[in-house]
Amino acid sequence: MGPIAAFLLAGLLFLLLSMIKILREYERGVIFTLGRFWKVKGPGLIIIIPGIQQMIRVDLRTVVMDVPSQDVISKDNVSVKVNAVVYFRVLGPDKAIIQVENYYEATSQLAQTTLRSVLGQRELDEILSERKKINQDIQQILDAQTDCWGIKVSNVEIKHVDINETMIRAIAKQAEAERERRAKIIHAEGELQASHKLLDAAKVLSSQPESIQLRYLQTLSNIAVNNSSTIIFPMPMDIINKVMRQ
Repeated sequence: MGPIAAFLLAGLLFLLLSMIKILREYERGVIFTLGRFWKVKGPGLIIIIPGIQQMIRVDLRTVVMDVPSQDVISKDNVSVKVNAVVYFRVLGPDKAIIQVENYYEATSQLAQTTLRSVLGQRELDEILSERKKINQDIQQILDAQTDCWGIKVSNVEIKHVDINETMIRAIAKQAEAERERRAKIIHAEGELQASHKLLDAAKVLSSQPESIQLRYLQTLSNIAVNNSSTIIFPMPMDIINKVMRQ
């Protein structure tokens, strides 16, 4: 075989190899023919015409994208740093390639701006206590806006909310004041219930004068047992009058 034949054979072999593409189960190939979109193919063995057709691989697996820490001013003018993680996957490979230049970068930038926008409409207490609802709100906004790119945002999770030391001390004072307020309310409710019970007891005792005398004598007996000192205790006149008549 001469050198020209060997060269032609090598060129033919290279051409055949460049025509064959193998796509994994989680990959799809977006095929363009002379610059125009043709179809989405895969997985498995794909044959394209070199120089005429071009294939771009698209991964269909769920992407875990970390959203960098964002400086956010809450509705009550508190500065916090918040970062999150976004889970999304490509459902429309052709849209992900044709409709946006870089779908990963576009989704990342959109997630950052949406995170700042949503948290900026919440007060600090809501950001700390209603994280699940905020995650759902961000996920719904991202999913609606990335739908035209063939992307499905399945979940958004806020990871950390960093607050400066001054704000942490203020929150601690607020929590302590809240605990004191609840303690005072509980104490006041207890006093109110006790006053109602004392009023009921007074009504019962006033309806039976003998029960007042018995209670009086029982109190004297308790004092005499628990104290060894001499106690001067006033006696009701009605008891004294009964004793003098006898």
